[in-house]
Amino acid sequence: MAATGRGTGGTMKAEQVVVCGAGIVGMATALSLKKAGFTVSILAPAWQGFEPAEGFYHPRVYALSAASQAYLEKLGVWRLMNAKRLTAVQSMQVYGDSGACLHLHAWQAAQEHLAWIVESGEIERALHQALSVFGVDWHDDTLVALENNVLHTAKGQQLSAQLVVGADGARSRLRELAGITHQAKPYGDAGMVAHLQAERPHQHTALQWFTGDSILALLPMPDVQGQAQVSMVWSVSQQVADHYLAMEPAQRQAKLAREIYAISGGQLGQLTLRSQLFAFPLTLESSGMVAPGVALVGDAAHRVHPLAGQGLNLGLGDVEALVTVLTQKEAMRSVGDLRVLHRYRRLRAEPIAAMRLATDGLYRLFAVPGLPVSWARNTAMRVCDRIPFIKRSLIGHAAGQGNGTGL
Repeated sequence: MAATGRGTGGTMKAEQVVVCGAGIVGMATALSLKKAGFTVSILAPAWQGFEPAEGFYHPRVYALSAASQAYLEKLGVWRLMNAKRLTAVQSMQVYGDSGACLHLHAWQAAQEHLAWIVESGEIERALHQALSVFGVDWHDDTLVALENNVLHTAKGQQLSAQLVVGADGARSRLRELAGITHQAKPYGDAGMVAHLQAERPHQHTALQWFTGDSILALLPMPDVQGQAQVSMVWSVSQQVADHYLAMEPAQRQAKLAREIYAISGGQLGQLTLRSQLFAFPLTLESSGMVAPGVALVGDAAHRVHPLAGQGLNLGLGDVEALVTVLTQKEAMRSVGDLRVLHRYRRLRAEPIAAMRLATDGLYRLFAVPGLPVSWARNTAMRVCDRIPFIKRSLIGHAAGQGNGTGL
């Protein structure tokens, strides 16, 4: 999608809504607003494109809840994705640090799937295609200043908007310019991600281990040339991540294979690194979310620990809630009216707080050393594994049910 080319050279261009940022949440926001009848454009560098090739998979994958999948289907995006690159999660096994295990199966809550594992690039490709079909303007530019809801860009454009939506990530420039409060607490850990070839089939099961000093998840992905493939998300200390990244490739491959095999107990057999290893710092972040004429969504608004894989699901929940509030506002109010935007913030307060409490609480619970605490948390896991209604509740939350927005 090409930039519009309008509004350059200092000429003012009026917009109803401008979305800053063009990741998954940003593109979903623009598409949802466009389909709801708003005049909307995107301000972000041109999308670089993702051309899926057989045997190659985007390094970052997401676990989409059933509610997120339904929302993408409602937007017409889900059907644009290549079904061969999507993997259904039908069960999940979570292991404690002293032998406890919690088994969750979709059938326990009368569902077909617990989640879908999808590449970031594949979701972006489908969203970009949909935006092109709906003719959403895209300004290939970046934000440098904001004055009275006039956006000044690096290329000299001036865009006037009733509402500016910040979907520009954890280091949001819009959040800073709008003076929206922001709190960040580093965990001192990093998330290492890579794709692994597995000796044994994953059977559409997501696996997770709490070891006390790390959290390992192996997520099912499509087979490659008849070989099982999983995506690794391993939360480790920053020092451990730096150590791995500094290794020679052959040494890294050997050590990673040994460590993952040991943690997983060889459940998937031998594991072979089949992609580049990436690492990103983990932080717990929150914000005020709104200001006059400004609303934040996704990572610009909040970040949680990735142990539950709910970051993108929270972001898509923001999108649905914001668009719902804007479409239901009184006719005499602007989309940038602070009273309207406060409704959005209130609607998202409970689901964000609940996910923050759950992920941060679990992280800290399993980080506490000592036999008594270890015994207590593993006993709790065993009890949960034996009580059907608790399992149904956990599956419902994983699916995105009951948070007040449908996501």
